[in-house]
Amino acid sequence: MKIGEKLLKQLNRKYEPSTMVNATFGRYDVAFKTDGEGNPILLFIGQAGDDGLIRGDHFSRRLVKDANGAVIKDHWDYKGKV
Repeated sequence: MKIGEKLLKQLNRKYEPSTMVNATFGRYDVAFKTDGEGNPILLFIGQAGDDGLIRGDHFSRRLVKDANGAVIKDHWDYKGKV
């Protein structure tokens, strides 16, 4: 599975730092964990079960910044099924 442009646009926004955010995107349920700056770093996308856990795909973000805070690397890696 690949992350589309619309979902990437939603993931590039800032959210509350160090929290788990649950949302819906189209027909999918999404949940993502943010880092200390409010950037999403873990993404789970699929269908939420009765217990609230997502069954689907797992992505991890590689976000590297230099000493000035400028982004050097920013991409999402597919980590498999959850």
